[in-house]
Amino acid sequence: MEHRMVLVLGGARSGKSSFAQGLAAASGRRVCFLATAWPGDEEMEKRIKRHREERPQGWVTLELAGGTELPGLPREGDLALMDCFTVYLSNLMAHAGLDWPAEEEGSMPEEEVLRRMEEVEAEALELVERVRAAAAELIVVANEVGMGVVPPYRLGRVFRDLAGRLNQRLAERADEVYLVAAGLPLRLKP
Repeated sequence: MEHRMVLVLGGARSGKSSFAQGLAAASGRRVCFLATAWPGDEEMEKRIKRHREERPQGWVTLELAGGTELPGLPREGDLALMDCFTVYLSNLMAHAGLDWPAEEEGSMPEEEVLRRMEEVEAEALELVERVRAAAAELIVVANEVGMGVVPPYRLGRVFRDLAGRLNQRLAERADEVYLVAAGLPLRLKP
């Protein structure tokens, strides 16, 4: 089936990226890796460098400029692997002004927060659909963020709510959905 989509969810260090990379490698297709992390500090620069070095030699990498802008699309017939959608979401939120410090929690009216959340959601889904239409297959890796405690700050709750809603939208669109915990994948769909 062409233009199919697989969603791989899991918590931090759950093994979701390794599982998704295994699916990509086993596909037999040329893999186009969509890197969403953006080097905002020295720690992130080191992580990005390590991830680049760990990717298989034959994989093509497209890095999202500023963590939000895709400079091109995968070739027809490619398998696109987007890792990590949740990092992309946090980049979009910052770009949309949904990144205030804790001491400014009440500075943005709720109606404006909701409007910006809707814009971010639409932009995120539009990118996924563009990539899916271009590639033969798309694997999206995302964090499951709704299983922990309620974040104590407004911005954390906005992020959790938006990530949860987007994971639902992605799962609705996906042909297959996996939840990875402790390195073990559980197939949720179909």
